[in-house]
Amino acid sequence: MTLATAHSSHAPARGNPALTASGAIAVIAALTLAGAWFFQLVLEILPCPLCLEQRYAYYLAVPLGVLVALAAARGAPRPVVLAGLVLLGLAALANATLGTYHAGVEWGFWQGPTDCTGPIVNLGNAGSLLEQLDKVKVVRCDEVQWRFLGLSLAGYNVLISLLMAAIAGWGVVKAAKA
Repeated sequence: MTLATAHSSHAPARGNPALTASGAIAVIAALTLAGAWFFQLVLEILPCPLCLEQRYAYYLAVPLGVLVALAAARGAPRPVVLAGLVLLGLAALANATLGTYHAGVEWGFWQGPTDCTGPIVNLGNAGSLLEQLDKVKVVRCDEVQWRFLGLSLAGYNVLISLLMAAIAGWGVVKAAKA
């Protein structure tokens, strides 16, 4: 294999920004989900309800990113590919907003949802209290379980989601000009 042959084998991806952007988003989303499951299953850092909601955008981004990448690689109509990239970008921006909300709850800037923040009330009668406490593992949305460099997982979700939105935006701009 010559250098020219190796160079030309990567030309379709470089010459197709929609393929590059959607593929990158799918990979980033898959790696982020793998990380979330690693934290949950291996490190036993259980997700709160807001953490679980933040995964929805990634569950959308993996298959949609792959679908848009396939469409871009096979020469689908530009409006279809652009619409897929816009949808990926909007989902990432919405997730960044949810992550910002969650991080604000963790820092005490505002009140979070009542199902995972604030005092625990209504535990039933006193006779079944201990039984109920043994069954329930409440993961609070307003308590940070893990931080690295001052950011919680919600904070990292914001950064990752903004990165994915920026990649989608880059893909839209470049693919629209192509």
